[in-house]
Amino acid sequence: MKTILIASAFTLVGSCATTKYTTKIQNLKDSIQIVDSALVATYANTITSEDLSNEVYTISSDNFEGRKTGELGQKLASQFLENYYIDQQIQSPIDSTTYFQTIPKSFLPKDTKVSENVLAYIKGSEKPDEVIIITAHYDHLGILTDGQINSGADDNGSGTAAIMEIAQAFKMAKDAGHGPKRSVLFIHFTAEEIGLGGSEYYTDHPVFPLENTIVDLNIDMIGRVDAAHQNNKNYMYLIGSDRLSNELHYISEKVNKTYFNIDLDYKYNAEDDNNHFYTRSDHFNFAKNGIPVIFYFNGVHEDYHKPSDKPDKIDFEELTKRTKLIFATAWQLANQDHRLKIDNGIIQ
Repeated sequence: MKTILIASAFTLVGSCATTKYTTKIQNLKDSIQIVDSALVATYANTITSEDLSNEVYTISSDNFEGRKTGELGQKLASQFLENYYIDQQIQSPIDSTTYFQTIPKSFLPKDTKVSENVLAYIKGSEKPDEVIIITAHYDHLGILTDGQINSGADDNGSGTAAIMEIAQAFKMAKDAGHGPKRSVLFIHFTAEEIGLGGSEYYTDHPVFPLENTIVDLNIDMIGRVDAAHQNNKNYMYLIGSDRLSNELHYISEKVNKTYFNIDLDYKYNAEDDNNHFYTRSDHFNFAKNGIPVIFYFNGVHEDYHKPSDKPDKIDFEELTKRTKLIFATAWQLANQDHRLKIDNGIIQ
């Protein structure tokens, strides 16, 4: 009888603990209030398939020679991005003369030439010292020995174009009197393909203090549909959203449910994921510094890291919807009343 009573007591304790945890999760979800829904819808709709297509086709064109870090094609791509931000009248966070954060040769792998991150910035209206960062690498693999060009349309022309469109949407909102409360920093990283060098350099030499960085939303390959989703292309993989901030995870889900209803797939967020995608793109250098992150990803496909990763294979309808979700998430984080809470994935 004593054994039965002890077992029953443990059952009750476990049940209470589970209820308490479930209640905390529900309370967290209920505390998230979507802000500015009409404005979000208005400016998300400025992100169009036509504009994304033009940008992906440009950045992945042969003119940029595969955008290998330190080489001519990458330099031309960085100039293209700088010119875009100048044309959009989106300022540099560095100074009035350049959008480039120069990475010295000594920081990069042997025989790699000097390279550049490209940064643009919209200053917050109420809490300018708190910074939302949206990132994507723009470098790729260059030219093969047989002369074939690694176009990198999905990897990462898709992410590059997405940031350009998100930045434009925020700028249009600001020009109409609806600028973000917190600052938004847009970074196009170089040297991702050779060891996440651009993001490592930025986190070692941040333009804004890392302690004031609220989140990194990192975009790397969001223009294709992988083999697992051929029958349901309305999806996107999210990685890392709950690792450092449960609030970030539930904000992301609530924004998606409010506006888009994309199937958010967390398959690769598992800590025992054999692909180790959590460590393989630029967000990881922010996460290592205790900054919450989301990595947006469509999964690998048969053209991954091959010259056949061409823009005509991009699904621009899905790219547009995914880009709008990232914009809406960034808007929420930039404009909600309180700073995103960090809990290291533990419900308090």
